[in-house]
Amino acid sequence: KFAQLAEFVERDIIEPHGIDGRLRLGVSETIAQSWLPEYITEMRQKYPKLEIDINVDISSNLREALLERKVDLAILLGPISEYTVDNIELPVFELVWYMSSDMSFSDNIFRDNPVVAYARNTRPYRELKSELFNRIGPNVSLFPSSSLSACLRLVETGLGVAALPKILGDDLVKKDLIKEFDPGWRPSPLNFTASYLSDSPSHLVETAANIAKNVSLAFFSDK
Repeated sequence: KFAQLAEFVERDIIEPHGIDGRLRLGVSETIAQSWLPEYITEMRQKYPKLEIDINVDISSNLREALLERKVDLAILLGPISEYTVDNIELPVFELVWYMSSDMSFSDNIFRDNPVVAYARNTRPYRELKSELFNRIGPNVSLFPSSSLSACLRLVETGLGVAALPKILGDDLVKKDLIKEFDPGWRPSPLNFTASYLSDSPSHLVETAANIAKNVSLAFFSDK
């Protein structure tokens, strides 16, 4: 009852600028490389006294951290199929194949070049590995990485090709550092959610999740 009363006071009486405390935020690398700065800016404007702990990790680890109550809000590849979790859907990241601007496309591109991929223990990595095996065969070299900036850099320097979020690759394409290519197929888009535990709801966390949706929608609409 005291917890419910405190939540009521936070939600309906205290102004957002007067709320202090801490938000433990878990985000995937894709979010960290895209709209996380805009999100933190928005959160700081609404809650100037709020301390935000940011943990960047792969989605499987973020899921466990949320279920173990080590983070309050996880922005990850979702949804999380647990009855204790609420998931707010976020904009989808379309994946596009990229190569160095100095490279030329050929039918053997996946045999002649390593494929730079998301980290090994992720859904995109498993799906890509399965798709490449089915389409090309077992003789494809995969270079998994947990760093999207490293993936883009490897592509830019011609050390591999990769299917990466179009919204992140577009700037490098405009600078003529990398270019798109079309082998006739693409990996599935990346579906993200802002997920939090619903069995102990916090108005702050719910608001933070909805702010994530609004910021991400604005980020995509500006591109």
